[in-house]
Amino acid sequence: MGSLLITGIGSLVTNDPSLGNGPLGIVTDAAVVVSGEEVVWVGPASRAPAADDAYDAGGRAVIPGFVDSHAHLVFAGDRTAEFDARMSGLPYTAGGIRTTVAATRAASDAELSAGVARLMAEALRQGTTVMECKSGYGLTVEDEARSLRIAAAHTDEVTYLGAHVVPAEYTADAYVELVTGAMLDACAPYARWVDVFCERGAFDGDQARAVLESGVKRGLVPRIHANQLGHGPGVRLAVELGAASADHCTHLTDADVAALASGTTVATLLPGAEFSTRAPYPDARRLLDAGVTVALSTDCNPGSSFTTSMPFCVAVAVREMGMTPDEAVWSATLGGARALRRTDVGRITEGARADLVLLDAPSHVHLAYRPGVPLVSAVWRRGRQVV
Repeated sequence: MGSLLITGIGSLVTNDPSLGNGPLGIVTDAAVVVSGEEVVWVGPASRAPAADDAYDAGGRAVIPGFVDSHAHLVFAGDRTAEFDARMSGLPYTAGGIRTTVAATRAASDAELSAGVARLMAEALRQGTTVMECKSGYGLTVEDEARSLRIAAAHTDEVTYLGAHVVPAEYTADAYVELVTGAMLDACAPYARWVDVFCERGAFDGDQARAVLESGVKRGLVPRIHANQLGHGPGVRLAVELGAASADHCTHLTDADVAALASGTTVATLLPGAEFSTRAPYPDARRLLDAGVTVALSTDCNPGSSFTTSMPFCVAVAVREMGMTPDEAVWSATLGGARALRRTDVGRITEGARADLVLLDAPSHVHLAYRPGVPLVSAVWRRGRQVV
């Protein structure tokens, strides 16, 4: 694959302040040179070197590919009725997960893989070039292992979430023993991460600790569903164990915020879940003002956040969660990369993976300014134009 010069970029978000203005490192009238899978040059279009081919951005904006660090894509079935009931006034209590579990267990490998491929293609059309994928809808040794095997065929960012909820056929303690024993043995070879839903109605703090510590012993890196439905120990447990991220972070005490600010754990916020459940939104402003690293993600799943759209999440975060457009775009790109402990994505700098998104707009601000409008005009992933 030869080199490509993308020139005529009206506004380029690099996420490197040393390259341009503000925290996003914005370069105006910019150009980028891609060679193979990497970015090899970034700067003013007037100083761009020659390349084998050229692409004229026509004064439009370019941003890094979105990094979606929290998604549940291996599933079958439909929960439209649950959503309809919830929009009619019934509360969300996470019980619908078991509906998806039954459908997922009954589905074939081919059906599950096709579903993952469809959702990832949908996300790619909206600018997502890296997407994490969890298990959690199998809840048997065989079904969790096959879920992870299927996920691993589509992404490198695979998370073992056997501890999603306790299936009806187990007591909580007996299921934790399975999750930390035979199920972990079967699943660890396919996963990079270990996760647990630490929440009332799912797993308490002691059970969550057991799940994460057992995963760490098998070489997996912890992340956690924490403090979504109410206050609890999840966030502080994440920080104590050095988890890559604590996800949801809707109900936080001052001690929770202080803990996040003191460590390296990223607070991943998932506005699609609050939008789809009519729950209170997390206070991103509170976290940002405390110095916490914040990521934005879709939480794509069939029950509480059935969206693959990172632009939608950016718009909601700006409108409902106190983020500026700059902060939301950073959190949806480099913030997501931080939550996945990646340094090669989420930025447009020399040596970074060539994941770029061309917007049909003069500025990244339009992602929040024009909500619901399909602004993604072109996408390059690993240096190849894929949209």
